[in-house]
Amino acid sequence: MLLTSFFAQVPVENVNVVLQTLKEQVATFGVKLIGAIALWIVGQWLINKGVSLLSKILKRQSVDLTLVAYLTNFLVVALKIVLIVAILGYFGIETTSFAALLAAAGIAIGAAWGGLLANFAAGVFLVIFSPFAVGDFISAAGVTGTVEEIGLFVTTINSLDNVKNIVGNNKIFSDNIQNYSANPYRRVDLVAQLNHSVNHQEAIALLKEKLSQIPNVMRDPQPDVEILEFNFAGPVLAVRPFCNNADYWQVYFDTNKIIRETFGTAGYPVPEQHYVVRGMEKITS
Repeated sequence: MLLTSFFAQVPVENVNVVLQTLKEQVATFGVKLIGAIALWIVGQWLINKGVSLLSKILKRQSVDLTLVAYLTNFLVVALKIVLIVAILGYFGIETTSFAALLAAAGIAIGAAWGGLLANFAAGVFLVIFSPFAVGDFISAAGVTGTVEEIGLFVTTINSLDNVKNIVGNNKIFSDNIQNYSANPYRRVDLVAQLNHSVNHQEAIALLKEKLSQIPNVMRDPQPDVEILEFNFAGPVLAVRPFCNNADYWQVYFDTNKIIRETFGTAGYPVPEQHYVVRGMEKITS
């Protein structure tokens, strides 16, 4: 009612002017909105295509896969921010003010999310110093497995039981890192328990002979079998063949089988712990 009475008191010419202006503004805004949506879609497509093309070029140039993944992730985030600023400028919003606001927001977010920035910084150092690369088998931050991706903030590791672990970069960088893929081969560490009555020199000779017959066990360095320690059951042998990283678990399990089969075939008695219990005679007066 109020709106009707207001328009009733305004001259018809002015009402028409207002309506016409409103239509023009709505039409202009609608065109800009459609243009912004089109700009966003085209921009997204161009960013994905450009980053994908750059990734292919870098891989063709044999650039480290870790660096490629890190650069592409960073470029996608940076270019999307530029695209958003461009769309805001298209709507007539002052982008310099927006940039200042973004910077202020960045400071506030940085103070609140210090851990996130620490993960980002750690990711940069992981790429620069390269303690491991994508595809390496490592142990870090309590996780052991194959590195699938080193991201801006997190690293993805697939563990041996095929579980994907997503670990913060800062947690990895601040912890001890064991890279099992860095060296061309590694040692398998196993033990074999002997009975007290077994001739340890004979057992060592038998094991060395059988270990050299296991597939993928290296001849240089040669498998090592020595007395590691003694316990109540008898001598404990350290059984240590060497192999390439890819063959570790096959050699590990085959070595266990060889220990069992070799000692069984030789007829060695089962290790037993022997105790002597001496009773005290009752003293009578």
